[in-house]
Amino acid sequence: MTYTRKNVGTCSVSTTVEIVDGIIKDVTVINGCDGNLKGIMSLLKGMKAEDAIERMEGITCGRKPTSCPDQIAKCIKEAIAAEH
Repeated sequence: MTYTRKNVGTCSVSTTVEIVDGIIKDVTVINGCDGNLKGIMSLLKGMKAEDAIERMEGITCGRKPTSCPDQIAKCIKEAIAAEH
């Protein structure tokens, strides 16, 4: 399943995740910190979706109450909920 979510409160504008049988197959984030996001996206491929949520949910960026990793976690959660 592929799911796209508009990001809120970050430099990145949207996140798209592809999840198959609970495993993250691909992640794409539009805008944001290019090198950091490439690294995060690479690390997420092959990871269990639930594990990714647990690791990234609630991470903040500076004074912002959210971050790109937190927004990715939100996208993954919504994708899982939409699948059920």
